[in-house]
This record gives sequence, C-alpha cells and structure tokens, in this order.
Amino acid sequence: MNDYVITCCSTADLSKEYFLNRDIKVVYFHFELDGTNYLDDCGESIPPELLFEKMNNGADTKTSQVSVGEYIDFWTEFLDAGMDILHISLSSGLSGSYNSAVVAKNFLSDKYPDRKVYVVDSLGASSGYGLIMDTLADMRDDGKGVDELHDWIEENKLRMHHWFYSTDLSFYIRGGRISKTAGMVGQLLSICPLLNMDHNGHLMPREKVRGKTKIMKRALDMMEMHADGGTGIFRKMLYVSLDVHG
Repeated sequence: MNDYVITCCSTADLSKEYFLNRDIKVVYFHFELDGTNYLDDCGESIPPELLFEKMNNGADTKTSQVSVGEYIDFWTEFLDAGMDILHISLSSGLSGSYNSAVVAKNFLSDKYPDRKVYVVDSLGASSGYGLIMDTLADMRDDGKGVDELHDWIEENKLRMHHWFYSTDLSFYIRGGRISKTAGMVGQLLSICPLLNMDHNGHLMPREKVRGKTKIMKRALDMMEMHADGGTGIFRKMLYVSLDVHG
C-alpha cells in the first residue's frame, strides 16, 4: 500500500471512472451557468450534453477556482490518515488555483510537520494535464516514492507539449478574446486557430489555418514534430490520449 496520494484538479479532464481506476484524488473547480452554481464534478451535477447545449444557446457562464479552504478540507483527510501528498495543479498561467494550493500547503505543513505536501504547477491543462497524471499514476504503481515522483515531474513537466485547435470562434467572440468583426470574418473564411501552452503555462495562438481538415493535419504535424522518440512514440501517445479522453 502506498503511503502517499497523488491529487489534481478536475481540469485534468479525465472521466470519474478513470480517476477512480487510477486512484487519482480530485478536487473540483466550480462554474456558474445562468446564475446557478455547479461543481466541475465529471458531469455528475449536470450532464455534459446539457451543459454544451446551454452554452451553445447563449447561457451566461463563469468559472471559479478552488479556494484555500477547499484545499485544506480536501487534503486533511489524507494527512489525518498518515499519508503524504503530491498535488499537481492546473497551470498558474490560467488560474490562481496553484497559488491557493500553495497557501493551503504552507498552512497544513505547519499543522502536520511530519507529513510531506508537495504542490507542483503543471504549466498545463486538459488532456495534456491528464496524461501527466496518468504517467505519475504509472510511476506510483511501479513502486516509486513520493519524493521521486515530485522530482521527476518538476524536471520533466515542460516535455509535455499542449497543442490544440478550435473550429468554432463563437466563444472567443463571446469572451472578448477576439473582436466581433474579426470573429465574423474568421467564421466566414473557416479560420481555425492553432494554439499551444508556452513555458509559463499561458495559452498562445500560433497559427491560423483555413478549414477543419487542414487544422487537424497541422496539429498532428506539430505533435509529431515535437514528440520524443519520433513518429512511433508519437503514435503510441496519440492512441493512449484517444483512449483516455475519447
């Protein structure tokens, strides 16, 4: 039995079943939909299909991070059970949740001086973040300790490249990321932005490509270009990601 737990934010975007099967503990973000608050609890509070339908129909949406108090409550159960903690946070370039986790960690380290609480900024999000958690779960299951996992992820987290694209500019327009005029022109021309995460964990637009087929190919090209070990390793990682994230 392991004497530590690995934890992450719900924004790693794995399914509840996957979190349970890999024994990854999850702390939930929040979101607001037309004035009603929900937990980002893997679709239990509101089915994803209904959420996306409401968003597509223009529902007012907001997100909120995990608070210091929520982190303290979440981790206390494990610390009381005599377990150390390795928490991998959503990128600090996207959310203040990492900072909240650090404040909670400092509080709990004083309260539980014999326990280790590590907080690591993933500098990532979504599927790439999920693959990081999956890799750490593999290492834990292979018998590696919490110190080894912590040192490894701090050294290797920037080797995870996060490339993705959008084929619909509606939410960029609604969120003010692009102007209505630019958005309308982009939609007429079928412009699809290709983005990735920089080394500070910020979302960065890299290219504008016309058409869904071309943007999919370009994203695959970039992923293959940067894959450690060449094409074979890239294809294996792609299949694992498709299996985990659908």
